[in-house]
Amino acid sequence: MELRHLRYFRAVAEELHFSRAAQRLLIAQPPLSQQIRQLERELGVALLIRSTRTVELTPAGRAYLDRTIKILDAVDDAADLARRVAAGTTGRLTIGCVGSATYSVLPQLVRALSELLPDVDVRVRGEMLAPAQLAALAAGEIDLALLRPAVVDPGVSTEVIRRDSLLVVLPEGNHLSNRKALTVNDLRQEGFVAHVGGGRSVMGSLLTTLCADAGFTPRVRHEVEETSTLVTLVAAGLGVAIVPAPTSALDIAGVAYRPLQPRNLGINLVAAWLASAHDQMIRKVVKTLRGVAS
Repeated sequence: MELRHLRYFRAVAEELHFSRAAQRLLIAQPPLSQQIRQLERELGVALLIRSTRTVELTPAGRAYLDRTIKILDAVDDAADLARRVAAGTTGRLTIGCVGSATYSVLPQLVRALSELLPDVDVRVRGEMLAPAQLAALAAGEIDLALLRPAVVDPGVSTEVIRRDSLLVVLPEGNHLSNRKALTVNDLRQEGFVAHVGGGRSVMGSLLTTLCADAGFTPRVRHEVEETSTLVTLVAAGLGVAIVPAPTSALDIAGVAYRPLQPRNLGINLVAAWLASAHDQMIRKVVKTLRGVAS
């Protein structure tokens, strides 16, 4: 039995006329009659009662028609779904995101996607460090990563979304908070709250590099993975921190943000996805992300 047999039978059963059914199917009537008889032989039951003027359904034919309609509608729905998934207009999308972008880009992106791709189930995993996101990409746990560079995996495609300047986060009342801007050297005597080091966080490595360029090693008092926790510890007076500028969208009482000079200091925000994922949905999301981030 082939799918065409079901389509042929449905047409005849709905039209109750071989000639009209053949016209509907755009085939000749004799081959249609042959195909219906072949279907009945294969099933071992009569589906139709034929006379010189009329065609009627047998009880078995009526039951078979009900199930045939459901099967054919399901096949058509599956084909439509496959086309929409291929076009990137439906499906599921899981986005991973570093802390600072979680509070700035991610809310706007999700809102924009809900309008552009209303049939896509968008899920988010915020406050993920870059190595964790890359591991999640490889494992298929997320589809798109928003992280800080560098990404050296040839199996991952990337696009720079924007460049973020850097800020110093100070406890309110800190002796440096009366300045409009700060340099790394101004922080020489301060204790730091930092993202985890040892290559586990891009921002942790950046802090080490910035301080080394200024001629000192940062005195890290606390290491954390989540940006929200980092800012909370600064608010508690446990140290100062250097963060990407979008972190200031995280409104936590008890901290002051000051620009870090020179102004050319900064870090990129990068979108990353598996190079093997030739996915129209990813392309649409990255395009939307460019607009949101700009």
